Amino acid sequence: MEPRYCKPVIIITLLISVATTTTGLKACNFPAIFNFGDSNSDTGGLSAAFGQAPSPNGETYFHTPAGRFSDGRLVIDFIAEGLGLPHLNAFLDSVGSNFSHGANFATAGSTIRPQNTTISQSGYSPISLDVQSVQYSDFHRRSSLLSRQGGVFAELVPKEDYFTQALYTFDIGQNDITSGYKLNMTTDQVKAYIPDVLHQFSIAIKNVYSQGGRSFWIHNTAPLGCLPYILDRFLVTAAQIDKYGCATPFNQVAQFFNTKLKETVIQLRKGLPLAAITYVDVYSIKYILITQAQKLGFEKPLIACCGHGGKYNYNGHRKCGSKITVNGKEIVIANSCKNPSVRVNWDGVHYTEAANKWLFNQLVNGSFSDPPLPLRMACQRMDH
Repeated sequence: MEPRYCKPVIIITLLISVATTTTGLKACNFPAIFNFGDSNSDTGGLSAAFGQAPSPNGETYFHTPAGRFSDGRLVIDFIAEGLGLPHLNAFLDSVGSNFSHGANFATAGSTIRPQNTTISQSGYSPISLDVQSVQYSDFHRRSSLLSRQGGVFAELVPKEDYFTQALYTFDIGQNDITSGYKLNMTTDQVKAYIPDVLHQFSIAIKNVYSQGGRSFWIHNTAPLGCLPYILDRFLVTAAQIDKYGCATPFNQVAQFFNTKLKETVIQLRKGLPLAAITYVDVYSIKYILITQAQKLGFEKPLIACCGHGGKYNYNGHRKCGSKITVNGKEIVIANSCKNPSVRVNWDGVHYTEAANKWLFNQLVNGSFSDPPLPLRMACQRMDH
């Protein structure tokens, strides 16, 4: 099933709609960003807690591992740059971090609901959204104390009014879907627990709102059936593969999650009257990139750039950066491809910097958002 924004005419109509909608509205001045999420927006949280994402991660932009599961910048990095702010430091990273313009609570492998398993057993982070919420609350409280005390540390935390003026970004939920499949649940069983997942998501939004947060930028989840690791890891029959090579059942579950997420956002708007909540249809943007990759200057959208072997250059036991020891010498066997700048998928799960930049350029003007407001106007409340 193709998402609704694939037709050029619809995109043109949306752009006209955005231009009309935003006429007369002032751009917001976001002095800080607070991000909650998983590996799609983790700028170093999991690496700080459990060890650095290995080389060649970070090679394109940072020229060294930088806590990101990509060759370079993530969408959240481009969002920060787009607002004229520094890249976000991970809340868990104690080395050289400056939180004066916000903090990133995301960790790779995070879920909305806590997982009844350890990271070594399943790969899911113990820093689920409820933990990220507690960390945010503690960060807010302690930042306020430091600001009042003054001194060197007061310069490294946000000013108190930044917490109300900030943009709060959320990109999480993908791992909640896959966790059920890893427990051998059926699609119906996965769908059955999604309402509870989104109830817990609502609690996190309300927690931020109760502490003065007002501007929310919420990404829906991606077309999971187009990820190499899904195509490699799970049993998918030939009949379940669409004309682009993606696994239809996983994309349908992602769309079901997104429908329910949008309903959740509508309810949150009713219950949080001072909030400006933007729902961003990242699914459609990513689906366009994957299914029209060649037209857009990309290639091999379903094959990982950094990996080792197999149909999709993905092996769960030989992930990007994996090494083996030969005659006492370590050799990297899961290396980067020659030109990540024309590739969509980085390591079987995550996107390349080039793909992330393209994705950001599509979402920044608001044409895939509800309401259709550009990023810089996401503090504006609209009647729905």
